[in-house]
Amino acid sequence: MTNIAKAIDRLREERREAQNQVQKLGEAISVLEKLTRSSGAKVHTVASHHAKRVLSAAGRRRISLAQKARWAKVRQARKAA
Repeated sequence: MTNIAKAIDRLREERREAQNQVQKLGEAISVLEKLTRSSGAKVHTVASHHAKRVLSAAGRRRISLAQKARWAKVRQARKAA
């Protein structure tokens, strides 16, 4: 065999070993994730981090007015009772 053929064989062997290692790591991660899920801990993923929601001034105003109206009803009910 030439040096290049030996190098190719060695690289293929290393690739097989690396693939086995990646598979073992994946299995270990899977087991750990199952353990953390069963204990009630929340697993943080990239998908679970959402962008901060921004509320417009008009939206804040509508919410504020609606809450003030609810409190006015509560106060009115207290006066009537």
